[in-house]
Parts: sequence; C-alpha cells; structure tokens
Amino acid sequence: MIEIRNLSKIYEIGKEKLYALDNVSLKINDGEFAAIVGPSGSGKSTLMNILGCLDIPSKGSYILDGTPVESLNDDQQAEIRNEKIGFIFQKYNLLTKLNVYENVEIPLIYLGTGNAERKERIEKALEQVGLSSHIHHKPSELSGGQQQRVAIARALVTNPSVIMADEPTGALDSKTGKEVLALLQELHKTGRTIVLITHDLSIAAEAERRIQIKDGHILSDDGGENNEDTSAV
Repeated sequence: MIEIRNLSKIYEIGKEKLYALDNVSLKINDGEFAAIVGPSGSGKSTLMNILGCLDIPSKGSYILDGTPVESLNDDQQAEIRNEKIGFIFQKYNLLTKLNVYENVEIPLIYLGTGNAERKERIEKALEQVGLSSHIHHKPSELSGGQQQRVAIARALVTNPSVIMADEPTGALDSKTGKEVLALLQELHKTGRTIVLITHDLSIAAEAERRIQIKDGHILSDDGGENNEDTSAV
C-alpha cells in the first residue's frame, strides 16, 4: 500500500516559501489503477517524484508497504525504487546508442541480476509489449509508440509491484496513445498498482480512480473513501 500523511514539499525562494504540496494525505491500495490529474504547476509531478522515491518531502511521512520511506538513507531508497517501482516517462528516456535489448537490460544490471536471468526477463518483458522481433533495433529506428513500449518493457523487467506513468501518452498521437493506455490496463489486470500522472481528464478517465490536484492540494478523489482529507492549509 502507498500512504502519505500530512505531506508537504516546500521550496525556499529568497525569503519566500513555495508549497508545491501542502499538507496532503492519500492512500492508494495494492492493485489500484489511480490517475493523479491536474494542470501544469499543480503539484502532480512533485507528488509522483515523492511516491517514486525520486524526491523526499519537506514535512510529513510516506509509507510504502509498511516502510516509512523518509527514514531511509539514499541507498535504501534507491533499493526500494529499483525493486518495487517501474517508471514510464513522457519522453521515453531511452539511451540512443543502445538497442532495445540493452535499454531494457539497464535496471537489471543495477540490480546485479545474472546473465541467464537477465536474458529470460528481458525476453518476457519485450514479449509482453509486442516487441520480441525488435530487440536489435536502436531507438531511432522505432516509432514513438514503439519507443514507449520499450520504456514500458524496461519498467516491467524488474517485476515491480507499482508502475508510475508520468504523462505516458503525451508525446504520442491519439491512436498510439490509446494502445499504450490499453497496455497499462492489461498490466493492471495482472495485479500491479498503476499510478498515472496526467493533465488530461479524458486520459484520467481510463483509470478506475481519479485524484484531482491543484495548487498543491487534493481537490477531489472519487475513490478515496479510505482517505482523510487533511489538505486544508
């Protein structure tokens, strides 16, 4: 389970304090498909970075599967990030000099996975996204949709329990975007927790739960019966 309690992220600009997140509390249960939706500057990406152990809160707590993340050191947070969380980004973040196989392999190298197991996991992940025949292609030889599928395979290869998808259709045409969303739905059906970050309400509608955020506060949560709204200033 993902749980944040009275969480704030504060940036100091001169003598002023900017609250990217302001006293937010939220629970996302195992196996949920939740969309965090809001305009640019709403705090949704900041929230994803904290949930993905890419950043730490200024105040409050973040508990992931019973572990208080903010109490961990950098190496421990990196270990949780590598083992439990898969990331999908809008710009794919593929290394242009590496082929498909090598791009998907990167997280397993960080984990120290042996060669035989690496090969098995990579082939399985690429089969899941329909790219088994493209393992030797470089990113420049792929369409945008295919590059995003490589990014999804890279997110899957460590078998994470949580997938964080930050505007995963933002750089795609509408048809390809629908295909990527359908793939996320399939991953959700396997029991994974999906957290989708988007500014688009029509994209958020694909999730079973929608959490609207603006100015660092949660405005609404249509599946948050277990959440206590503590986002007031």
